[in-house]
Amino acid sequence: MTTIADLRCAVLPHAGRCDTALPRLRIYSSARPTELLATIYDPVVCLILQGAKRTVIGDKPLEYGAGDCLVVAAEVAAMVQISRASSDCPYLALNLSLDPEMISALLVDMAGMPESSTTPGFSVSPASPLLLDAWRRMVELLDRPDEMQVMAPRVEEEVLFRLLMGPQGSILRQIAGTDSRLWRIRRAMKWIREHYAERLSIGAMANIANMSPSVFHRRFKAVTGLSPLQYQKQVRLHEARRQILSEGATALSVGFMVGYESASQFSREYKRLFGEPPRRDASAMQFVLPVNNFPAK
Repeated sequence: MTTIADLRCAVLPHAGRCDTALPRLRIYSSARPTELLATIYDPVVCLILQGAKRTVIGDKPLEYGAGDCLVVAAEVAAMVQISRASSDCPYLALNLSLDPEMISALLVDMAGMPESSTTPGFSVSPASPLLLDAWRRMVELLDRPDEMQVMAPRVEEEVLFRLLMGPQGSILRQIAGTDSRLWRIRRAMKWIREHYAERLSIGAMANIANMSPSVFHRRFKAVTGLSPLQYQKQVRLHEARRQILSEGATALSVGFMVGYESASQFSREYKRLFGEPPRRDASAMQFVLPVNNFPAK
């Protein structure tokens, strides 16, 4: 049987990130390990085909390799690193953005699956043979564009169905629920991302999530691996970096724009997250940006 990795030459024209004809599917490749880099995940499932990766979410390190699936159910901040890759055996991974509407439609036919009360917003688990086979047929469609319109939604549904039936199913079930604990935490996370420069009130955040402050704080950290204040700090720093790199803004002005009152504190926290102070990081990233900021996400 043809493996998914055997198909890589046909569908991956270059190293880095490859957007595919399937709107939610991306392929990532690297012939060498990378530094530990900061990113913010969108809800996604990532299947490692070759090599290995390290992801740190909050204080939780996740080490995973070929045959493992990472599921992320919310917009969590993380540090990511390709830990094993070479020219002979490059790192290779598939990323499928999660579609809540498709998951909801599947759950209509899968009634009676209760939510977990302690499910975090991310986990790693080995992919079952049935799940791997569904992934393989999804990748094969990239070489059969005439079949894609009809078959792609069905194969994507099967990938999601196999995930729902597996150990990570409780995470996906929460993504679909409009009144689930995860959905309410994500609503608060969205507010933070839209108001990252403002002073954060835990009470206001708890009201948005319709939870008591103590329950909100505990569940927010369970989902993201960070406290609400730590999450806001990472969102601020990611936005600051985006403005410095893409808009050419000065570090001093950006620090104040994203909510910092002290330029020295901004520089210290920026360096702690990205490894270099803003100006030096901007110079170094000029050589990284042409390859799609890989391996973010």
